[in-house]
Amino acid sequence: MKVNIVEWHGVTTWHWKLAPSEGSENDSAYVDELCGICRVSFDGTCPNCKYPGDDCPLVLGGGCTHNFHLHCILKWLEQDTSKGLCPMCRQIFTFRKTDETTADEFSKLQTLIDGHNAMREGVQNNSEQDFESFRAEDADLQMSE
Repeated sequence: MKVNIVEWHGVTTWHWKLAPSEGSENDSAYVDELCGICRVSFDGTCPNCKYPGDDCPLVLGGGCTHNFHLHCILKWLEQDTSKGLCPMCRQIFTFRKTDETTADEFSKLQTLIDGHNAMREGVQNNSEQDFESFRAEDADLQMSE
């Protein structure tokens, strides 16, 4: 039996390779395939992009296991109310650098994270100074009584 192929249409698909979190002991650990902010599949695009792929990269959470489109997490972290926290679990947000990570794409993200960290440290230092001054005032009041 001889077969002649008359016409052929090639079809391909692609899929982001999402690795489980670094602290995960189980390589088959479940990895959510939806952006935690826009709730769109990673194989699709975020609301800011027309086409999926390298122009709409993924950001893999470093401190937690939540993943996001780059544009979604940038928009989240640009808000002062985010306080530099993960929108899903409220841990301090960090991201894992991958082989596909380029400096240009993630420099703004790192700048936002650093800014939130500096603000958080400044608030913490001010709170400690206020507490110390309050303790000193309280001690002065007790001595004068």
